[in-house]
Order: sequence, then structure tokens, then C-alpha cells
Amino acid sequence: MADNCFIADNVSLGENVIISDDCHISSGCVIGDNVFLGKGVYVDYNCIIRGNVSIGENSVIGADCILGEYTADWFSDHTKEMERLSIGSNSVIRSGSIIYSGSVIGDYFSTGHRVTIREKTVIGDHCSLGTLCDVQGRCSIGHYVRMHSNVHIGMASEIKNFVWIFPYTVLTNDPTPPSEILDGVLVENFAVIATSSTILPGVTIHSDSLVAAGATVGKDVEKGTIVGGTPSKVISSIDSVKNRITGEPIYPWRFHFDRGMPWEGRSYDEWYSSLDEEDLKRYNLE
Repeated sequence: MADNCFIADNVSLGENVIISDDCHISSGCVIGDNVFLGKGVYVDYNCIIRGNVSIGENSVIGADCILGEYTADWFSDHTKEMERLSIGSNSVIRSGSIIYSGSVIGDYFSTGHRVTIREKTVIGDHCSLGTLCDVQGRCSIGHYVRMHSNVHIGMASEIKNFVWIFPYTVLTNDPTPPSEILDGVLVENFAVIATSSTILPGVTIHSDSLVAAGATVGKDVEKGTIVGGTPSKVISSIDSVKNRITGEPIYPWRFHFDRGMPWEGRSYDEWYSSLDEEDLKRYNLE
């Protein structure tokens, strides 16, 4: 066993389990075969970590979580080996969350309670999904994406970097339900989708745009515009929105907001000027 670990007496450990230094595994947990726990991982009560799961160092897994959950094809004969689930370092998975096998999640990831992430989803670094969010698999989510509670992301959605999605938003994917067609939504960098919006299949929300609360969006939203209503219509350019107290511009938001962003404590322009070609490619910036 690695140094300074605590493993409760009634923990079930599979074969080829690697537990690094300073890990804590609480009572009632079940750890499957071929699991890797990085240094300082904390697993709370009654978690199930199925086979082929990797958890990066200093991550915390809340009580009653299931990681590496079985996909639909396992249920035919209960023998299919699941693809590996990888969760990056310094992540916080709060209680009751379920993350399926076959996904790759970056560093500094966090969830609220009872979040579901289906298989073959790729999520970048510094992302957060609020309580009761539901990501329906085969999705691509970039870096520094913020989803508040009760957001539903339909299968085959693509969300770029620095995107904000507020509660009760739904990204759909079936243009003629029910069908076998998957036409996911694309949300580009720095877009904001406000509370209770519905984005219809195949729509692109272009960068620096804002979808107003309660909108039903059936057409592409052009860069730097605000849309609202049902069906949605263009309201104005984002440049026209001012702070109600100070009268100062609010959008594009990256020039006026930095909390939790990589440019926190300095201007966006200063941060941007420090990026190299690899960084620009990583964040899909021009």
C-alpha cells in the first residue's frame, strides 16, 4: 500500500488497483479492477468506482457517486469490458453524481450534486456543471465552461471555450422527433445562454452572442448579437447593453468580468498577449 493512506475495513478492492500516497477511501466503497487513484484522492462513503477508471491527484469524490458506469451494451450479457474513464486532477465530484465509462475529463473539474455525464464525452479543464445537470453523451465541451443547475445537453452537442449556460437551458438534437438523426447544437467561444432557453437542433450560437432568458432559438445566432423571444428574434448588438447602475458597457463580457477566468486579476488583453501559439490553438482563439 502507498504511504499515509486510509482505507476503511469494509472497502471492496478489485484487481490491479493502484492507490497513490495520501489517499482516503471511506466506508462502503467498491473499487473495481484496473483503477488508478492519484496522490491525495479522497473518496467519500458508499461510492462505486467501476473498472478502468483513472482519477487525478487531489480530487474529491463525494458520497454515493458512481464512476465508470456501465453503458447500454453491457446489459446484454453483463461481461463487456468498459472503456476507460479518465478524470483529471484537482476535481470535485459532488454526492450522487454518475459519470459513465469512456469519457475524458480535464483538470479542475467540478460538479454540483446528482450530475449525470454519459459516455464518450470530452470535457476540458476548469469546467463546472451545476446540480442536476445532464450531459447526454458523445459531447465535446471545451475549457472554462460554466453550466448552472438543471442544464440538459443533448447528445452530439459541441460547446467551445469560456461559455456560460444558465439554469434550465436545453440543447436539443433531433430535428424530427422521434428519429435516428442527431444534429447537435454548436456553441462558440464566449457565448452566453440565459435561463430557461431552448436551443433547437443544428443551431450555432456564434461567439460573443447572448441568448436572452426564455428564448426558443431555431436559427443561428450571429456573432455579437442578442436574441430573445419565442421564436427568437434579434434584439440588438451586445455593444448596446449597459450596466444599469454605472452606465458602463457589459459585453463582450470578457473585457469586464474575470472571476474564475485565466485572466483573473488582469485585463483580458494582457492575458491574451501572453499566449503562445499552442495556447491560442488550445482555446480556439484567433
